[in-house]
Amino acid sequence: MPTIRPSQPSDMAAITAIYKHHVLHGTGTFEIEPPSLEDMTARREDVLSKGLPYLVLENEGHVLGFAYCNWFKPRPAYRFSAEDSIYLAADTAGKGWGRMLLAELCQAAEKVGIRKLIAVIGDSGNAGSIGVHTSVGFKHVGTVSGCGWKFERWLDIVMMEKALGLGQTQAPA
Repeated sequence: MPTIRPSQPSDMAAITAIYKHHVLHGTGTFEIEPPSLEDMTARREDVLSKGLPYLVLENEGHVLGFAYCNWFKPRPAYRFSAEDSIYLAADTAGKGWGRMLLAELCQAAEKVGIRKLIAVIGDSGNAGSIGVHTSVGFKHVGTVSGCGWKFERWLDIVMMEKALGLGQTQAPA
């Protein structure tokens, strides 16, 4: 059974390899060129420097997925809203591990004061990501059609959201 834990610097090679696969073969990210290990390490450090969670899913000593959130927008009014990102190794689909990892990310984000998680899902045909977000309570709030160009075609983004904790029912403390 896999475990979920905070990421460590030693996880970055596996995280970089997982993400590289998605950049080269998937439409869930609109990046065209895979970032280097150094770039991915800097991105992780940026997330952690903001006090936000960056998790890994590990099974039998192997990192098979990662998830994190980062500020939705940099302006102070957005400081209770974050965008989630979740990626799994290609051979892990259909095992329920994505749902487990995203549910844990939601809990970790709530613990650090996030009230709204926002998913910006590449490709309206990305049934896996849309499904895993729906399974943990995200709601569809819109589609931006044809805003990304990858693999010689226009791709939509699907926007989903999930309130965490008190959500927008009370002012933050």
